[in-house]
Formats: sequence, structure tokens, C-alpha cells
Amino acid sequence: MERLPTHPGERPHESDASPGPARTAPPTPPPPATAAVDARGIVTEWSEGARQLLGYPPSEVVGQPAARLLADDAGTAGGAALRDAAGRERWSGTVALRHRDGRRLRRELLAHRRTADGPVTEWLVVSAVTGTPEGQTPGGQTPAGTPEGEAAGGGTSGSEAAGSGTSGSGRLGEWAFRQAPCVMAVFDADLRLVRANAGMEQVLSLTEDQMRGLRLPEIVPHPVSDETEAKMRRVLEGGGPQQLRAGAGPAGTGANDGWSTSLVPLEDPAGHVRAVCLAAHQRLQEHLARQRMLLLSEASARIGTTADSGRTAQELADIAVPGLADFAAVDLLDAPRHGGAPSPAAPARPLAATRTAVRSVLDDGPTASAAGTAGTAGTAGTAGTAGTAGTKTLYPALSPVARCLAQGHGALYDAADPDLLRWARQDPGAARLLGSTTHSVMVVPMRAHGATLGVALFGRHRHAEPFEADDLWLAEELTAKAAVSIHTARRDSREHTSTMTLQRSLLPQTLPDQGALDIATRYLPAGTRAGVGGDWFDVIPLSGARVALVVGDVVGHGIRASATMGRLRTAVRTLADVDLPPDELLTHLDDLVLHLSADESGTDDTAESAGGIGTTCLYAVYDPVSRRCALARAGHPPPAAVTPDGAVRFLDVPAGPPLGLGGLPFETFETELPEGSLLALYTDGLLAARDHDIDEALDKMFAALARPAKTLDTVCDRVLTAMLTHRPDDDIALLVARTRALHADRVAAWDLASDPAVVARARKHATEQLTAWGLDDAAFITELTVSELVTNAIRYGRPPIQLRLIHEDSTLTCEVFDSSSTAPHMRRARTFDEGGRGLLLVGQLARRWGTRHALTGKTVWAEQSLSPG
Repeated sequence: MERLPTHPGERPHESDASPGPARTAPPTPPPPATAAVDARGIVTEWSEGARQLLGYPPSEVVGQPAARLLADDAGTAGGAALRDAAGRERWSGTVALRHRDGRRLRRELLAHRRTADGPVTEWLVVSAVTGTPEGQTPGGQTPAGTPEGEAAGGGTSGSEAAGSGTSGSGRLGEWAFRQAPCVMAVFDADLRLVRANAGMEQVLSLTEDQMRGLRLPEIVPHPVSDETEAKMRRVLEGGGPQQLRAGAGPAGTGANDGWSTSLVPLEDPAGHVRAVCLAAHQRLQEHLARQRMLLLSEASARIGTTADSGRTAQELADIAVPGLADFAAVDLLDAPRHGGAPSPAAPARPLAATRTAVRSVLDDGPTASAAGTAGTAGTAGTAGTAGTAGTKTLYPALSPVARCLAQGHGALYDAADPDLLRWARQDPGAARLLGSTTHSVMVVPMRAHGATLGVALFGRHRHAEPFEADDLWLAEELTAKAAVSIHTARRDSREHTSTMTLQRSLLPQTLPDQGALDIATRYLPAGTRAGVGGDWFDVIPLSGARVALVVGDVVGHGIRASATMGRLRTAVRTLADVDLPPDELLTHLDDLVLHLSADESGTDDTAESAGGIGTTCLYAVYDPVSRRCALARAGHPPPAAVTPDGAVRFLDVPAGPPLGLGGLPFETFETELPEGSLLALYTDGLLAARDHDIDEALDKMFAALARPAKTLDTVCDRVLTAMLTHRPDDDIALLVARTRALHADRVAAWDLASDPAVVARARKHATEQLTAWGLDDAAFITELTVSELVTNAIRYGRPPIQLRLIHEDSTLTCEVFDSSSTAPHMRRARTFDEGGRGLLLVGQLARRWGTRHALTGKTVWAEQSLSPG
């Protein structure tokens, strides 16, 4: 077995100096020679055609360096070929090879880069059945294996095989084949290419000589080529003409869907199929229309995915490049213009905008320098990346951009357009943006709902075709979709800000001063685009040192839900001020919601216009004297209670219907709470977490409430941390209260007879108690108040009668109870009336006064402040 040459100068034989006699071409040409070479230059595959060409069996070549197969000039030609192929997907050229017996063969080689199974990249090298001896013009028809200097004989050239002759009709046929406006090629019975016209050469960027003798999958390795060859074989087998809806492009570009390929049998006079003709027609307009529709469909899913205006602008640039343009820039006006019809005249002053998004197909080029001053944006950076956002842009008054914004529609410009050239002269930034290679530009205003938001610029410098009217239509559609998304996002942002401002202004800004409960609250707005809802809470001091706690949830989101919440909160405060029991208060609130709904019916059919129907509410009243809590709820989740020993439970408050349904009763539930108990009132957004079910949510809430904590703020934070792993989908209102108690030394009560003589004794009891509490300064006002309230109870009420004094830290309350339901009314006494001035006097001396009704009887109370003010 002969060994491979170890260096370019080693020549085992001198056969190339003494060429042998001419030979007749074999009846059947040998198969094409193919080999595979990995990235290290090692041969990994060796075909039968390669063995016939160079004489080496696979065992002598596979695993060896491919450079050892090159002839003595490999150091120059072979190295140049390797450098020429670097970074490319395909390479072709003439290389001198060394036969196993020492002969030198100059061969046309075609190499395709391919990725094998795994991360290794290798080259597939193909050589056709024809060769070129040294000194012969490339393209000569030397049979495979012919040494340099040996003449080809007895063979028929590909042109002759295709039927070209010397007659006038033959020349016309040759010209027609070569210059046909479509891609044409002829493949013989072995499916090897024998003829290719200029269109085929142009599309594949290969000459006919480079492709002759190769199968289509060897010329363009791609599944489309395999499918085409299978249909060509069907044609040869008598299957008749075949059609394909795609054509194979140059190596590395894959299939071209814009082509329609026909395969037609070529028959001899006897009707036998001898070859196959491939003809491919580019369906340009149909293809472009389809591509535009696909791009528009893709934009529906990719533009406007978030409420971020900058992100939407970048999505517009990303979808336009490279599908529509080679670069795109989106500028948003600093002050969007609203209303008014577009004007045909350009504005009289420059337009200020902010470059928001940039996209380019190039690392360098027209958009890479877009980071200039006026009229430019941030550097585009690498291909497919956005430029620097936030750069200010100033468009001259007579620039194409200002004119298009004024007219309200897009425009096409070529590189020679006077308006474009004048703009480039006026604005160096525009000149850098457009670049010397940009040949076509589109300017499209961004308009939505009567507002002009900005402008989008599109340019082509790599695409050979200029923009046309259909491209402008597509750009306007894409820009309009982005403009609508940006306008909606800005409107939602404004509404969200207004709603948040309204919501927070309607919620309690500070908690009222009272001594019955320690309280902490939290409010979290929804994190979704639906906006702020109508959740609220309130703390309302009542007479007799009692405190009312309220938590509610209005249906819907937005400003109307917040406004409805404000109306209901005001109504609750008004109803609480007259000391209604919880069930009666919810009944009145239910009637109010019905009236609101009736007032708004017929205005529109949105959920926010329902006037609060479906609103839920929980109302609780805690009395620190008796340590009893009365609660009622309207469709609201029940409150949780934690006893001082850490036991957590839901209070069994009957579930009333949501507000606004009407006609259904509410029921009050009463319970006694030990001092130091914890009450947790909340809205249903706290339990509506998306990543766990309701039982798991309740377990987490109970565990967080049961853990001892020094402050109630810590309890609130623990509950929210345990329940939420993300921004909530619905608003959350949370109110946590710890109960206090007024002990017996802060409350004094006396039962009184229904006798006018007892009034003096009542004043004495009150004065003595104030002295015991150290409140002698309050004795004068208290004596007047007790005297008036007891007198009214004896004169207009019914026994039993009771006087009670309640001393809080800064408040003294005087209460007189009688069993009559008749409430006293303040009236203005006339000049000569002997009575009627008592309650007027009480109203002047006390901070506030009122009447509280019970199941039987009433309590008239007056409250005075003990503070120095």
C-alpha cells in the first residue's frame, strides 16, 4: 500500500510530466467525489467517488489531515482557500489535488458548512465528475480522474448533450435557455446537473461549471433539495410533471417560499424520458403580500404586550426590522397634540420629541451613528438590539417628519428626494441617521383617538427594493397598533393615578383618637391593569367610649368604584353617628345602594355603573365597658379573632346578602372578647392568591395571627408576607385591632327614682365622683349637664332611670337612660318661654351630644373634653 505524501514537494511518480495517451470517456461517468472535513482539518468521511477520483481507500484517508491530499502548491493555494472560506457558509474554487499514484489534478471544489450531530461544525466538500488539467481553460470536459495535461476524448459536452447546435434555430434555443427570465436547469438520468441557465447561476451564486455533474442536494444541502430530487426521480420513472411550492436557495439560506418550482420530463423522439428540466418562477407579489399579512398577524401578538410606552415603541421597531425595513426609529412627542384635523401646512416651529426605540440589522451603518444630537437617538449597537433611549430629538419645521406629523399621514421618500436632502443639510443628525447607503425612507406619524403621539421612521439600505405603497400601508398599520397601545397605556396610567389619588383621599388619613382599641391598617391596590378597586376601611368613635370598625369592598375598578366607595363610606359614618345597631345600619346602607343603582341605570352597561350592587361590608361595634362586640356582615368574609392565649377562630357572624339586592334581612351577632383579644377584618383580595387554594390561605393567615408580636404593625406585615408572593390581583384592605377594657374604677352608675327631688342628689353623686377622679375642674359643666339630662328623663321619660359617668383619658361622658323611646329634640325657646333652653345649653357646653336607642328605652348622652384646650 502506497503512503500519502508527507509534504507538498514529495512526488512518488512523474506521471504528470509524461501524460498518457488520450482516452475515451467511460459510458457512465463516475459518481461525484464527496468528503467531510471537520473544523480541525481532519477527514471524517470519504465517498466511493472520492476513492475513484484520487485512488485512496477510506482506510488511508479518514482520520488524516485533509491538507495531505493537496499538491505541492498546497501551502499557497490551499492556505488561501482556507482563509477565503473562514466565516462563510459556502466556498467554491479550484484546488490542485494529489492522486494516490502521484499525479496532480486541478479540481473545481464546492464546500458547504454543516453542523453534524452535536456541537461540531464540519465542511462537506463536493467535486463534480469533470476535471481541469493544469494549463487548460477551466470548464473543459476532462473525465474524472484525468491527470493534468491529458486531453479528454470521445465525450460529449454538457452543452451538446442539451441539444445546442450550430444552426440558427439551435443558437436561438441556446440563447432562450441561457437568458430565460426564470431559473432553469437540466438534470440527466442520474439526476446530475448538465445544464444551468443564468437565472440558476444568479440565484445560487454558482457557475454552471461549478455545478455540472452534481446532484441538487450536493449543490444546496437542504431538505427542500431532497424533496425536489425525489420528485425528479418520480418524473424519470414516468410520473409526469411535478410541482413544488418552494425552491432551494443558496447554502445557509434554506428554502425560498416565494418560488414556484416545476419539474418537466425531457423525452427523446421515441418518447423515452432522458432528463428532467427544472424551472422555478418567483411569485414575488404573491409572496410579498403573504409576508406582509404574516408580519401584520405577528404584530397583533407582539405589539402592546405591556402598559409600558417605551416597551411598546421597541416592540414596533423589533417587528419592523428586518421584516419590513433595515432600520427603524420611534420618537414620541414631548407634548402629544390632541384634537383638531390634520393641517396640510408644516408647523412654523421645530418639533421636540424623545427617541424611544431604535432597531437595525447592522452592527454599523446608518443607525449605528444615531446617537447624535438633534434628530438622532442612541447608538443602535449590535444587530437586533435597541439603541439608547431618552435622547432628545428636534425636528426642523420644514423637515419631512414635521410635514408628515402636520398632515397626519405617512410618506415615502427616496434618497434623491429634495425634502430629504434639505433635511439632511439642515440637520447633521438626520444625515447620520439616513447614511450614505440608505436609498428609501418612510415617515409615519403615530396617531390614536385624535391624538398625535410621535413618529416612526423606517429605512432600507440592505434591501435592494425601495419601499412601495403597500409597504407604507403596512407601516401605517403597525404604527397605528403601537399608537393605540401607547395611548391606552397613557390613559390607563392617568386614570390609575387619578383613581389612586381619589382612593387614598377617601380612606382615613389618620386614625381617630379613642381608647377602646389599638389599631393598625394596611391598604394594597391591585397590581393588574384593571386598576384600583373600591376596598375601604374605617374607624368611627361612638358614644359611650365605643368604637365602630368597618371594612367594605365595592365591585369593579377605576374611578367610579372609588367614588362609590367614598359615598358608601360617608353614608356609614352618617348612620353610625346616630348609633344604629349593626343590622339596622346595613339595612339602611342596602337601601342606599339600591337608590344609587336606580340613579345610574340607563347611563351605560359597564360593571362600574352598577351603583355598588354586589358591594360587601362588615360592620362591628366594640364596647370597652362591657367588652362585648356586636357585628353584622353583608356578603363579606367573617372576621378572625385571636384570644390572649393564641387561639384563632372565625367569629360566627351570620352571612347576610351583598348590598343592593334588597328585601333580605341582616342579623347582628354579639360576643364577649377578653381584654387583649385580636380582631382581624379584611377584604377578599387577601384570600384570592393565585398560587394556593382557600384552605391553605386560611391556614397561613391563622398562623400569622397566632404568632406573638409587640406591635400590630408587625402583625399586619406578617399576614401580608405570608399570604402574598406577588402583587395582588385585587385590592386588599386589612384592619387589625387589639381590645382594651374600661375597668370599674373608670365607670360610675346610679339608679334614680322618677322624682324631681332626685335631681339635686344626682348632681351630688356626679360631683363626688369627679372629686374622686381628680376632675374638679369639670364639675361645673358636669353639674349643668347632669341636671338637664336627669330632669328631661324624669319629666318626659319613664322609669327606670339610670345615670352613668364614663371617664376616659381625655373624655368624660355623661349618660342618662330611661325606658321611653321618645327622643329629645333641641328647639329654640322664645323670649318669654320659661323652658326649652336646657338642651341648647348642653349643646353649647358639651363637645357633642346625642341619643342612642336600644331594644327598650334610650340613652341621652353628652361628651365633654378633658384636654386643656
